[in-house]
Formats: sequence, C-alpha cells, structure tokens
Amino acid sequence: MQSIYALHQKNSDDIEKEEKFLLHSIDSIQDLYLIMMSSLIEIRKKEVVFLEASSKKHLATPEEKNPNKKFVNNAVLQLLEDSNSLSIALEKRKINNWSMNDDYILILLNEIKQSSLYENYMSTKKSSFEEDKEFVADMFTELIAPNEKLYEYLEDNKLTWIDDIPLVNTQIQKQLKQISEGTEFKVTKLYKDQEDQEFVSLLFRKTVLNEIELAKEYIDKTPNWDADRIAEIDTIILKMAICEFLKFPSIPVKVTINEYLELAKEYSTPKSSIFINGILDNLVKEFQSENKIQKTGRGLM
Repeated sequence: MQSIYALHQKNSDDIEKEEKFLLHSIDSIQDLYLIMMSSLIEIRKKEVVFLEASSKKHLATPEEKNPNKKFVNNAVLQLLEDSNSLSIALEKRKINNWSMNDDYILILLNEIKQSSLYENYMSTKKSSFEEDKEFVADMFTELIAPNEKLYEYLEDNKLTWIDDIPLVNTQIQKQLKQISEGTEFKVTKLYKDQEDQEFVSLLFRKTVLNEIELAKEYIDKTPNWDADRIAEIDTIILKMAICEFLKFPSIPVKVTINEYLELAKEYSTPKSSIFINGILDNLVKEFQSENKIQKTGRGLM
C-alpha cells in the first residue's frame, strides 16, 4: 500500500525501483527482529560484567561478593545466548548494533533493575524454568518493547521500522511464551514459504499494472462521493482489495475484507473503514452474482 502510494506521490512509473525498495524494506524486518532478540542477550551480558566488577571492588560488600545471580542464571536468557540458530542469523546478517550502542542496553538494564517486576523476581534465589520464562516474557513486554529511548533509536536507524516494530515485538512476545525447556530457540522465518514471498511482488505488480481497470470496478459505486474527493489511500486500498478478489484465488474473501479494513483504520481517515466496507460488501455481491470471483479451496468464500 505504501509503495503504491509512493509511486503516486512521485508521479513515477518505475515499478522495478519501487518494488526493489518494497522487498528491501520487508527484508529489513528480519534485522529489526534480530536486533530486538539480541537485546535480551546483551542485557544479561552487561549484568554479568557488572556483577564481576562489583565483586572485585576493594571494599566490596558481602552482598557484592556473593550476589543473587538469579537474573544472569535465568534459563531462558541462557537458552537464547546458546541458540545456534540465533547466533548464525546474527552473524550472517551482521547484526552488531549493541556493540556500538551499548548505552541503550545500559538504559534498559537500569530500568529493569529498578522495576517491581525485577524486585519480585529477585526476592528469592531459586527459580523454575516456568518462572524464568514468565519473567523474561513480562520483562520484554512491559519494560523493553515500550521503552521510548529504544523506540527513538530504532526509528532513527530505519524509518520504515516505525510500522514494523509492533509486529516484531508481538512475534517475540509470542515466541518467548512458547519456549520449552530443553529445546533450542529457533529464529522466525521472514516468509512462510516461497509462495508467501512471491505474493508480495505479485500483489504489488498486479495492482499497479491494473489500476485503471480496478478503479472502474468501484468508481460508479460511490454515488455520494466524487472520485477526486475519495482519499488517495482509500483508492489504493480499494484497488488492492479488488485485485485480491479477482486475481488471487487462494485468498478468502473475508480475509481480504478484514485485512483492508484494518489498513483503513490504521492509515486513513476515521470514516474510511465504514466507507470501504460498504463498497467492498456491495462489490462482492455483484462479483459473485456475475461469477467473477473464483476461489479455490475449502471455505474460501
């Protein structure tokens, strides 16, 4: 949607250039995911260094000499650090952000140690795997993901990540809650399969190359709206949805409608989702009566 909008704003017909940027932007989501995952590893490492330095102080207190190591011994944090899948991915994609920006890791660590979540967790020295997992999941959700300084750093690093941060954080939260004792942590794939990856380019190209024809499907279905009064984002959403109706037989109609209504709510005007829902609902009835929608597979209508 944003790539098609960018083409319109530039008055450009260089589809290949915009498609390349689109695919690059999606690919960089994996970097964001790895940066956020590695923050958990680096936070633990910083605390290990802190505890070692404290224990070697000339006038170290008994507590500093024999600290509660429950946090650094957290089974889930250690599992992440020992993950071959994560280590290989970080090395392959050259993710070393925190070695150059460790001040953000210190900010996160300090906030964690000042939290009631940390205080409650550290109130005992023993823990179970389930307790460790619950703590790490809560720590990420409540303290790391919403941290404003971290958000500002990520936003400055890559502007396209603004829309990707909630998606990535939700995925990490889900993974942390699903980690099992004795299993290796596996990095999430960016695409489910080859078909999933190809869908990106197909939807982009089929929408852009058929914009005039797609617009004709809804242009006379808006009697209370002049064409030039419809928000540009709304026209793009309508074209993409109609494109999925007519040119993507494996995507259920209801899924298409729900997805584009969510896009309208997030990126367009307050009334856009109602407007778009009305048009798409009427179009589906018309297309079905004319046998224009050909969906394959069970439950796709």
